[in-house]
Amino acid sequence: MAYATTNPFTNEQIKVFPNATDAEIDTALDSAHNAFLSWRTTSFAERAKVMQKAADILRANIDEYSKLLTLEMGKVFGEAKAETELSAAIFEYYAKNAEKLLAPEDLPVANKDEGRAKIIHQPLGILLAVEPWNFPFYQVARIIAPQLSAGNTVVLKHASNVPQCAAAMDKLMIEAGLPKGAFQNLYPSHDQVSRIIADHRVRGLALTGSEGAGARLAAEAGQALKKCTMELGGADAFIVLEDADLEKTVKWAVFGRHWNAGQVCVSSKRMIVVDAVYDQFMNQYREGVAKLKMGDPMDPATTLAPLSSQKAADDLKKQVEGAVAAGAKAEEIPLEMPNAGAFFRPVILTDVKDGNPAMREEFFGPVSMIFRVKDEAEAIRMANDSPYGLGGSVFTKDEARGVRVAEQIETGMVFVNHPTMVKADLPFGGVLRSGFGRELIGLGIKEFVNHKLVDVVDIDAPF
Repeated sequence: MAYATTNPFTNEQIKVFPNATDAEIDTALDSAHNAFLSWRTTSFAERAKVMQKAADILRANIDEYSKLLTLEMGKVFGEAKAETELSAAIFEYYAKNAEKLLAPEDLPVANKDEGRAKIIHQPLGILLAVEPWNFPFYQVARIIAPQLSAGNTVVLKHASNVPQCAAAMDKLMIEAGLPKGAFQNLYPSHDQVSRIIADHRVRGLALTGSEGAGARLAAEAGQALKKCTMELGGADAFIVLEDADLEKTVKWAVFGRHWNAGQVCVSSKRMIVVDAVYDQFMNQYREGVAKLKMGDPMDPATTLAPLSSQKAADDLKKQVEGAVAAGAKAEEIPLEMPNAGAFFRPVILTDVKDGNPAMREEFFGPVSMIFRVKDEAEAIRMANDSPYGLGGSVFTKDEARGVRVAEQIETGMVFVNHPTMVKADLPFGGVLRSGFGRELIGLGIKEFVNHKLVDVVDIDAPF
């Protein structure tokens, strides 16, 4: 694969990076393993200093880092700054909490003859992180902050269209004081990724990406008997009940579907609206989307960025055409669009019926599917009629009702009166074809540690 920076706003290729050689891969793994041998015994206090320093550097240079996000994947600059701050918050969270999260746990054994038992949490070794382009810093931070804090070392294979962001994260950790080799960015080929997974010193794989990539690499990890976590696609339901505060709900719907140009796995992709308020919601939603502004992502007035590449825009167009060919109705919102760049006008899809491929797909861009349902029960059924199980949201003035509905949605995350949210102190992950495992908080840091039982037993204990 070609690692290259292409500005989505201009479609101009800025810089190309050579693929790693086999010798570079071998050297990187040697270095990562050697770093692990010392890093695993480094105190939590010393690791915390590195994590806090990384957070401090990101915040002190937020504009510099954020411009890279906008350059490589087209993110609106204000959103790029928010992502950089979120990444800093994740590093800071583990600086403050890693030691407590991995503290030994005494076990309440039933019989004193069982001894004094406890669980300790020890790092495994080298981890491979395979990460996507839509949040080039956040996706990396949410795996390396906990896993480096746990004492593991990490090699990174980032998306091919954000090579400068990947290199910036490598440089960040060196500046933060991380030992040489403990975190390294590589530009490997697909075959070299397989080679990394198979190396006996590599103890785990963390992937965020497409179903196809997840299935292939999870199979390779399974063949090598390596632990893995998979954060894959999503088609989050956005349920609107008849008692929702409609004006505020519509604003969240427009935001929830169009932030990051709709290129978010937890974007609000399926609006499921009860019949009593459907027409009103549709009118207000259409008006809200029409107020978005396409343009230069560095311009503060821009609210809808280009997609990450022209190929992404072309593929999304074909996907919409396929949905229409299968019977859906498509309404394009006629926003003024720049003459150049990977822009895509928002589309609202309705009349998407069973059998339409759109019912089983993820639209990674500003395409909204809106469904009319009879009542709450049908809304729940529709929300669960998906191969995905990542996030979702329920809008109602009755918070207790919202919680009851949320408990019936088959996903890893559900929010009441807010689109699916990403924060440093909230867990992230899904079920079904959205993957398995969790990232962030204590759940994330414990994904790649050895939960070892240590039991001190009286030598005179009975057999």
